[in-house]
Amino acid sequence: MSTLQTLAATIAARKGADPDSSWTAKLLAKGPEKCAEKFGEEAVEAIIEAVKGDRARLTAEAADVLYHLLVMCAARDVALADIERELSRREGTSGLSEKAARR
Repeated sequence: MSTLQTLAATIAARKGADPDSSWTAKLLAKGPEKCAEKFGEEAVEAIIEAVKGDRARLTAEAADVLYHLLVMCAARDVALADIERELSRREGTSGLSEKAARR
């Protein structure tokens, strides 16, 4: 199991947990909108570190972004496996072609 798969499984397990026992449970209990807001905050922080060029800080913020992305998706019942299937579906397709097909 990959680190992301382990993280996604932990997040899924915390969905029904007591919000006082887990940060993840606390975020999920606040609802999908709050999870999305937190993801957005973390994404902005990652952007700032990317612009600054601080590799270590960008690495840490990128990890936060991945965690909060998975929490946000879990709040809407989108599993990592769903995301992986979509990426697999796109594999071998030019990014330009894939983007043009969405229009």
